[in-house]
Order: sequence, then C-alpha cells, then structure tokens
Amino acid sequence: MTSQPSRRRPLRIVVGATTYPPHVNGAANFGHRLATGLSARGHEVHVVCHSDTREPRTEVEDGVLVHRVGSYSSPFHPSIRGLMPWQARQADALLEEIQPDVVHVQSHFFICRGLIDSARKRGIGVVATNHFMPENIFGYFKIPPFLQNAAGRLLWHNLVKHYRKAQMVTAPTPRAVQLLQDNGFDRTALPVSCGIDVDRYRRPAARYREQNPDPETRTVLFVGRLDEEKHIDDLLRAMSLLRTEVQTRLEIVGNGARREAFEQLADDLGIADRVHFHGFLSDEELLEAYARADLFCMPSIAELQSLATMEAMSAATPVVLANAMALPHLCRPGENGWLYPPRDVHALAGAIGDVLADRATIDRMGQASQRLVSRHDIDQVLGRFESLYHHVIDPDSAVELDEISTELAS
Repeated sequence: MTSQPSRRRPLRIVVGATTYPPHVNGAANFGHRLATGLSARGHEVHVVCHSDTREPRTEVEDGVLVHRVGSYSSPFHPSIRGLMPWQARQADALLEEIQPDVVHVQSHFFICRGLIDSARKRGIGVVATNHFMPENIFGYFKIPPFLQNAAGRLLWHNLVKHYRKAQMVTAPTPRAVQLLQDNGFDRTALPVSCGIDVDRYRRPAARYREQNPDPETRTVLFVGRLDEEKHIDDLLRAMSLLRTEVQTRLEIVGNGARREAFEQLADDLGIADRVHFHGFLSDEELLEAYARADLFCMPSIAELQSLATMEAMSAATPVVLANAMALPHLCRPGENGWLYPPRDVHALAGAIGDVLADRATIDRMGQASQRLVSRHDIDQVLGRFESLYHHVIDPDSAVELDEISTELAS
C-alpha cells in the first residue's frame, strides 16, 4: 500500500468490527485495509473486534493495535461469533482506556453496538459504515423463505435504530445508500467506496500477461464465499452451456457451506474436468489467480459493492456480473464487460462467450476495467474518510458536509 500521510493533525481512531482477519469476507477485508491504511497515513489506530476464543487479547498486527474481546462461537458459521448483551459493555472500558478522537464501526451487532453506545455517552464522534444485508445471513441461519420478509424488516429496523445514533453514516455505493433509505434510514448517508489498492493487483497481472500473451485455455474466475446467495450453481450451469471454439476452464476460489454441493453439481453437469475448486488461497496465490483470469464472473444477487470484482478489475480483467444490487456500478456494458439478468444461466453463458470469443475483446475490456476501478483507489478513499472524521469531531471548523459530498461524487 502506498498511502500518503494526512495533511491534518494525526487522529486516534477506533475501528470497530465484528469480523476481522483472519476471517475472510468483504467486511473483514475492508476493516483491515481501512485500519492499516489509516495507520500508514500517520494516525494511531486501534481495532476493537471479536476474538476467536472466549479469552480477550491485545496485540500489534500490521502496525495497528488490535483489541480482541472474548466471544462465543455459533453453530451457523466459523466467522459468526457473538457476545451476550451485557458483554458489549466491554466497549466502555476500552474507550475509557484508548480515549479516541473518533469511532468508526462496521456493524451494528455485538461489540460494535457497545462502541456506538459508549461513544455516544462520552461525546465521541461516531462514523458507521453499513456492509449488512439480511440476504447475506439467511443462508447461515436457515430462515425459511416464508419468514424472510418479516425477518428482513425486523433486522433492518434494528440496524436503523442503532445507526441513527451515529453522526455520520456511509455505505459503499449509491445503491447501498438507497437500500438504507428504502428500509427506513431517514438521515444523511454518503456513498464511500470500500477502496482497493489497484497497483497491488495490476503489477502481477501485467507481468503474467507479458509472459503469456495468449494462453491456449481461457480462464473464468470466481472469488468469494461458496454460500447460497452467491449462486455459483448458475455459473456452473452456464459453463456447461458454453459453446466456444477456445478451450475454457473455471477457477473457483473460496470456501463455504455449499462447496461439496457445487463440486457434485460440476460432476453431474459433466464439467468437473474444467472446474477447479481452490479453496482458500494465500495472498500470493490469489494474486496469481487474478493474473491468470481472462474473465471474472460474479453471479451473486446480494452485493453492496464486491471487493473481489474490484480486485479483478484492478488486474485488468473483463467482468460479467449479475444485474443486481450494487454490481451495476462496476460494469459499463460493452465497455468493460456485460450485465445479465440474475439467475438467467443462458444469458450468463452468452455473455461469457461474447467476452472470451477473441483476445482483442478480452484486452480491450480488461483495460477499461482498470480505468473504471481507478476512482476506487484506496488512497482516495482513505482521504475521504479522514474528511468525514474531522467533520464529526468538529463540524464548525472541518470541511463542510456539502464539500465532502461534492468530493465523493467526483
């Protein structure tokens, strides 16, 4: 990361997160990128998150002081850990010790709820970012379809109740902001991207393509959790329908509750020899996977931004994305890839075939992806959050809100 130092005074910042590395998901990755990026810009950064055991511990990780509060495992997923309501009061003792200028939470659950309430009591400014959609947890908690509408309304009501306590609320995209407003959040919310270190993905991809200008086999890539809402079954069915003159293969990176079912489906469709399930990869292996890809596909219908798609775009890769939620923000059809109607496997197969048909199309769309994702570069995003922090600390002397909004829209 090549973050530039802040031109304003350094701040003491608490980043609150229910999920944080070594957990692997979009919110955890964003929390880590935010904390380490702010630290690199000269701020004193503390992360308050759940421990992976019932015992609390504090340690320095990547230049950030990480306070892991003891938590309980759940039967739903290894990364879902919780606290009893009274245990969220641990947040108060931590804020008393840290004395931050600002608190930035990534959730309204568990320890983050405690941070919001404690910061409000102490007069500390709170920025709250929403990464939550009920659809992302229905698969974990096995909520039957006939109860999902009622459960979704209850979950949104709970989020709105707690995020109204924050001085500033953000979401990763304009569509994510609209979703908040559609579900009862009646105060100002701003779209601030989760950000991406574009060069980290651009450089290895450029080296790989220089050494392998036109591989015999063309590769479609998916990166993410292998869970229900990602609809990887659609991608597998589309690959079985694909009719191209070039050899194609599908690489799937990630793990999840549906991995065995997806592996069985690939076998049933007769494409198991063209599909490789990698599971989790190291950072270096993941960069290599992005570098190999000729096309990235995200068939999910529940993305508030999609970091994996932005990582692929940074590696100059065309994209084929479901026309759902916030994914259309990342695709200009015909320029850097295609959108397709969600769950329409024939349309998905057609879009994949159109991109992979010739190397010139892959190269042209890949370069467009890299241009489009440059506005999400992490340095710009960190600067935007710094402006928001200064605004909530001292609204009278900091950048005015309309100026921040203009900067975000640029």
